Amino acid sequence: MAEKTFMKRVEIGAERWLFASRWLLAPFYFGLAVSLVVLLIKFMMELSHLAVGAFNSTESDVILGLLTLVDLTLTGSLLIIVIFSGYENFVSKMDHSPDDDRPAWMGTIDFSALKLKMLSSIVAISAVQLLRQFMSLSTVTPEREKELMWLVIIHVVFVVSSVLLALSDRIASGHDEPATETTRSNGH
Repeated sequence: MAEKTFMKRVEIGAERWLFASRWLLAPFYFGLAVSLVVLLIKFMMELSHLAVGAFNSTESDVILGLLTLVDLTLTGSLLIIVIFSGYENFVSKMDHSPDDDRPAWMGTIDFSALKLKMLSSIVAISAVQLLRQFMSLSTVTPEREKELMWLVIIHVVFVVSSVLLALSDRIASGHDEPATETTRSNGH
């Protein structure tokens, strides 16, 4: 009896330690928050470079500069999604007061939705990068052609991966839902 009680206490202690170990992830999310500052510095540098050169730049140069700003903004948005939803899914729920101006999606994104949002953001970032490369094309050398080919292939892989992930999540969630009367009578 004493041995059984001892083993139960060991089990409870081990489970508490495992549960508390989730806090080891917190520094990762704080590190990502600091990386937002680094991204902001780069954004401000690009914005000032674009503003200073606006009068002497070609339309193509301005568009390329704007695409860089869009790319940096999408990356920052991706970081926010990862920080907030990752912290809430894996570390601890954030305290939200009802009058808070928090984003509507906070507290509602599970791991599956996080993966989809991340992959969607990566596809958007990849598309912007690809557009920037095509816009900056002046002459096509064999090396440049090969580089562009790989950029397109990588982008297509991202797109296909996101579609397959969305499809697999939809299939998985479809199996979790009980069949309704309508779906049974339609044979679905």
